[in-house]
Amino acid sequence: MSKAAKTKAEIQFAATQKKTKLALQEREIADKERAEHVAGLKALRLAKAAVDKETAEVAAAEKATAIPKKTPRLPQAHRR
Repeated sequence: MSKAAKTKAEIQFAATQKKTKLALQEREIADKERAEHVAGLKALRLAKAAVDKETAEVAAAEKATAIPKKTPRLPQAHRR
């Protein structure tokens, strides 16, 4: 193998390595952005669940302390 051919092969190999490294960095950046997005969605979901739980507890407490309604009674003529 001549020295020029070896040098050309080395240059091509280095260029390929550089492209691979750049592609890997871009993929890592994309993965990081996606992970941050998913983490944000999870935080929103958990916050909503906490608010929903609190609202349900308040509603249950109000229902428990509410004065029960009397059931409407039929007039005596209709009770038979």
